[in-house]
Amino acid sequence: VQLQASGGGFVQAGGSLRLSCTASGRTLSTYHSAWFRQGPGKEREFVASISRSFAATSYADSVKGRFTISRDNANNAVVLQMNDLKPEDTAVYYCAAEARPASPYAHQYAHWGQGTQVTVSS
Repeated sequence: VQLQASGGGFVQAGGSLRLSCTASGRTLSTYHSAWFRQGPGKEREFVASISRSFAATSYADSVKGRFTISRDNANNAVVLQMNDLKPEDTAVYYCAAEARPASPYAHQYAHWGQGTQVTVSS
């Protein structure tokens, strides 16, 4: 499966952005999907995941209550709605997919999109 991330941009603190990860080649809903991010000088970290069965979701503590991951099956995509953005959310956001059960560990994901930049100003 090939993944294409989009929707990043520049926003002021408190604002919102909607990231989309569109798949081609395979039906994305048959994969566990996740979003990771990598800020300046930081390691890649888990943001959110959604399972292929029952669409069970999981979030990093730092984004709980502000971010929502969901499936857009009509467009073969996974969406990350980000609200109440903070400067510390500034990072390149990557989507990932894996046939095995969802996890927060980047090395367990075989398929990656190219990343989309999110910049939040204070």
